[in-house]
Amino acid sequence: MARYSHIVGWGMYVPERVVTNDDLAKIVETSDEWIRTRTGIRERHIVDKPNESTSTLAIRAARAALEKAGLPPTALDLIIVATSSPDHLFPATACIVQDAIGATRAGAYDLSAACSGFVYGMAMAHGLIVSGQADTVMVIGAETLSRLVDWSDRNTCVLFGDGAGAVIMQAREEPGGFLASVLGADGSGANLLTLPAGGSKLPASVDTVRNGDHYIKMDGRAVFRFATRVMAEATREVVERAGLTLDDVELIIPHQANTRIIESSVVKQLKFPPEKVFINLDRYGNTSTASIPIALTEAVEQGRVQPGDHIVFVGFGAGLTWAAALIQWAPPTPELPTWKRFWYKVWYPWSRILSGYRRLRRRLFAAWLGTKERSQEELESLRSRTRRDTE
Repeated sequence: MARYSHIVGWGMYVPERVVTNDDLAKIVETSDEWIRTRTGIRERHIVDKPNESTSTLAIRAARAALEKAGLPPTALDLIIVATSSPDHLFPATACIVQDAIGATRAGAYDLSAACSGFVYGMAMAHGLIVSGQADTVMVIGAETLSRLVDWSDRNTCVLFGDGAGAVIMQAREEPGGFLASVLGADGSGANLLTLPAGGSKLPASVDTVRNGDHYIKMDGRAVFRFATRVMAEATREVVERAGLTLDDVELIIPHQANTRIIESSVVKQLKFPPEKVFINLDRYGNTSTASIPIALTEAVEQGRVQPGDHIVFVGFGAGLTWAAALIQWAPPTPELPTWKRFWYKVWYPWSRILSGYRRLRRRLFAAWLGTKERSQEELESLRSRTRRDTE
């Protein structure tokens, strides 16, 4: 029996704090007009609380997607978090999300493909589902790039925002869902968009901090040229792989990096109607891996997506990477009954209690094991002294 992977849940979350172009003009030499004409961005959401991070944004988006799908966290077989700003190099941010939402049956890992990462993650989820290795997979794109931006560099600080978006992909028998994908990379351009320090090649030191090597570095013109070419090419290719034409596509949701990139590649090169291209970067800026799932969530909420519609997701990013996917939208999930909404409110606090119990049990076992090892050492020491005294 054939298996198809459909999107059955979706959700997003952005931090409360909004930073406008006028706010940025107070700290760097720029203006609202300069930013809008070059990027299309008017404002962005930025984390401003010490306890906010990529995982906390991802958790909120994950919970929204689960509620939309009407699924318990225990239904998830796998959680993939695509991010360029993880909480830590390890453990994976996906593991933190897995614990926080109580997805006790799910595996979890992070995926690093920069702004293309969410589409890469969807392709991975699709492969596992159609091969029968998983039934239900959550894919999250989440970023707190504001923590990696040099706020004195107007070429980068005006671009990025924070946020998270999530989808749940599930096996179904009816045709449709995820139809085709294109994944690409060109590592010869790795230096064009990079975060130089913090890895094994350039570990943190006084010099790396002094030189600003822990901030995002970008050759804007080179990235622009690459993006405008590859976005159009990837869109054409994924449509062909699905056996369709651009006339069959009802909506394109591109990576929300720059309106000029979107207009030059998707609209002008493909001659695609601008009213069938979804753009919301004016309110969020470039949220990297989160931009496509955030845009999808808003497109659904605005009624821009209807059952049976063919939708293209296409993005590019550091690496250099690019990715495109074509899906056929399934009928919407029925609204949750009131009792089930209450169940979610109970489940998450309960999952935190269970997580705390597991941590306590681990600490108690370690303490008991340490006591046992010390007792064994003391016994061996006593035996040694007894042997010496006997001799």
